[in-house]
Amino acid sequence: METEDDVPLHLKSLAAFLIRHHSDQLRSITLSPDPKLHYPLYIDFAELMNEDPPLAHLVFSHPIDYLRFFDDAALWAHKIVFDKLKFEKAVEKIFIHVRINISGSPLECPETFPSIGHVRVKHHGILLTLKGTVIRSGATKMYEGERTYMCRKCKHMFPVYPELETRNSIVLPPSCPSQRSKPCEGTNFHYVENTIICHDYQEIKIQESTQVLGVGVIPRSTLVILKDDLVDIVKAGDDVIVTGILTAKWSPDLRDVRCDLDPVLIANHVRRTNELKSDIDLPDDVIMQFKQFWLEFKDTPLKGRNAVLRGICPQVFGLFTVKLAVALTLIGGVQHVDASGTKVRGESHLLLVGDPGTGKSQFLKFAAKLSNRSVITTGLGSTSAGLTVTAVKDGGEWMLEAGALVLADGGLCCIDEFDSMREHDRATIHEAMEQQTISVAKAGLVTTLSTKTVVFGATNPKGHYDPDQSLSVNTTLSGPLLSRFDIVLVLLDTKNPEWDAVVSSHILAEGEPGKEKDEHLAHIWPLAMLRRYIHFVKGYFRPVLTKEAEKVISSYYQLQRRSATQNAARTTVRMLESLIRLAQAHARLMFRNEVTRLDAITAILCIESSMTTSAIVDSVGNALHSNFTENPDQEYAKQERLILEKLKSFEEFPDIISME
Repeated sequence: METEDDVPLHLKSLAAFLIRHHSDQLRSITLSPDPKLHYPLYIDFAELMNEDPPLAHLVFSHPIDYLRFFDDAALWAHKIVFDKLKFEKAVEKIFIHVRINISGSPLECPETFPSIGHVRVKHHGILLTLKGTVIRSGATKMYEGERTYMCRKCKHMFPVYPELETRNSIVLPPSCPSQRSKPCEGTNFHYVENTIICHDYQEIKIQESTQVLGVGVIPRSTLVILKDDLVDIVKAGDDVIVTGILTAKWSPDLRDVRCDLDPVLIANHVRRTNELKSDIDLPDDVIMQFKQFWLEFKDTPLKGRNAVLRGICPQVFGLFTVKLAVALTLIGGVQHVDASGTKVRGESHLLLVGDPGTGKSQFLKFAAKLSNRSVITTGLGSTSAGLTVTAVKDGGEWMLEAGALVLADGGLCCIDEFDSMREHDRATIHEAMEQQTISVAKAGLVTTLSTKTVVFGATNPKGHYDPDQSLSVNTTLSGPLLSRFDIVLVLLDTKNPEWDAVVSSHILAEGEPGKEKDEHLAHIWPLAMLRRYIHFVKGYFRPVLTKEAEKVISSYYQLQRRSATQNAARTTVRMLESLIRLAQAHARLMFRNEVTRLDAITAILCIESSMTTSAIVDSVGNALHSNFTENPDQEYAKQERLILEKLKSFEEFPDIISME
């Protein structure tokens, strides 16, 4: 380490900035026990901009040199802190890297925060920030970071850094770079033994988020190089914001393929945004608006719930049951761990089986808009590798590239034309739906990836739907796959003249010019507000079942098990878990932290809708012709009485519930 007189002036000013603003980080680094680890020191660009604008501009415009200066300054500042903490078990460190966070600074503009598809030559060499999803993560390797040479003439020693553009080859300077008063101008250098410094190195590939792209735009991807402490902090499927230096790298030598320069981002700072959900911010006034809304509907809670549901796919008339099912699926239940340590999923899955023109795809598209993270695909256009994970060979090395279910981790995966998928491809999603993982053994890569995602499928029945046959026969989907869906709604076009008249008048009225939209929450909720509401209730409420709700769910499950002959594939223990999840989701939708009898009965009504042969007769009609009623609370009271009477007459449970 240099003495204070040897330290250049710019390093002193950088070190002074770090000591002033980040002494806590420097102190914790100094007191860490391992001297050979690479330690990150996080600073905000906005802070540097306020403190020293000219220096901030130099870091932005010449990051290759100034980020290196910053690292040297961090080591110098660490040395000062180390001298102060000598008696407190301080350990001197060799590697400290300054990581600059640009988010929230004046640099967060389209010029320095472009989409991956808009990266151009003009961005070369400046501090650039890219946002995307990790689709591939390579193995961790080692590379030569620097080696020291000595001038034979003046004995000056200097470091030489390998150049990425020329495949990490060492390029020596034309003459001796010593900073003396009289230039040495020596051209003969020799390598100093044992001065090679190696670094950890990993290549990942990030792709533009499909949600910000227009129709017909192919998502672009770019390579990102992670070094030292940044290695292995992200995995395939993560949403990331990467700040770094854009440079170029020669593409691999392949026969009959032109060798080009590929853009590469050498990362300085990586931030995972999976948990942050930064695209949705919830100010206090919005939360107050939600609470006020439920205060207004305190006496008629189901009327309030229906006002929320009207905002789901408002262009489709009626279909109350489907809208309720979509809301409950997106909100989901609470994940819990049983006594053996096995996780029981909280996410619900929904399958819409219906005749053409019943609005299945519209619900799929709208659900994708409501989710923070979503992937839409079709059964015919998806192979098992495209849905799960694929092994690709890159530069002689096998890597895993994430498919639709992995990319939708923590969000929603919509699969249209579910029946078009090959049988083998359908079998691959069994594990992804129930255990929420994908186990891979391809090309020597054996691993497990997380797929904590909601699966929303849509399919047409095979030919004309036959109510006398089981669901498996009508959809050609296997029993194990059907049992994994919490709700399977069958939408049959029965050509009801009254319904057709109402629907046609609604569609014609939609196109009338000058029709004012009522934005008040008591009528139809706008899309942005619905997204915020679903995001809020998922994070805020963890509903617990009351004894009464438990009794209702338990007795209904046992009744189903007794009467199930045709739908044996649906009435498994999974149905009981589905009932609990749906009841919890309904409690969240109703802005509550406990699952009451109302939620349990609603969950039963949803399951009843998905049974072709109902255990509780006449309680539910055709899901396609279900409409919003004027007095939902009165309507619910009738349905509740029907269900409770049926459960009460169940011979082994004479006193299940005291009917009110």
